[in-house]
Amino acid sequence: MSRLILLNKPFGVQSQFSGGAGGDAHDTLASFVDVPGVYPAGRLDKDSEGLLLLTDDGVLQSRIAEPRYKVEKTYLAQVEGEPDEGALLALRRGVKMKDGMTKPAKAERLDPPELWDRDPPIRFRKNVPDSWISLTISEGKNRQVRRMTAAVGFPTLRLVRWSVGEWTAEGLAPGEWRELQV
Repeated sequence: MSRLILLNKPFGVQSQFSGGAGGDAHDTLASFVDVPGVYPAGRLDKDSEGLLLLTDDGVLQSRIAEPRYKVEKTYLAQVEGEPDEGALLALRRGVKMKDGMTKPAKAERLDPPELWDRDPPIRFRKNVPDSWISLTISEGKNRQVRRMTAAVGFPTLRLVRWSVGEWTAEGLAPGEWRELQV
């Protein structure tokens, strides 16, 4: 039986167990998960937060992380401005980036979700509105969601990965995790 850990990775934490600033593990997964033999199935940038899966099963890790398996990942993105239908349509069709076109994504506007507070909070700009979108992708180019929203004119201010495949961050506070047997 394989181990699968669902971790709500806090903002500012690297998706690795070692290599923190100056050799300090404070900003790595080691600060939160003390389970030997598990490794991240995919990555989540230091400045992103939310669901990160860890497993001790190399085959499961590959099935989750490798784009050829097309596991959908849903992100909640707080963006600068208010995306119109044209911007959402562009995300749904795929966006041209320096490293090629992205695959089509599922994109929709959202009411502000009920999430945990981020530490530190995002910058507040009185004269620039912000809004939330949900973006579901099945590939994982480097900083893809941030680059996609910027490409359509709405830079990401806060990025939360809510789900990977069938698993979600539901019920997990930042830094909390739960283990499933798969």
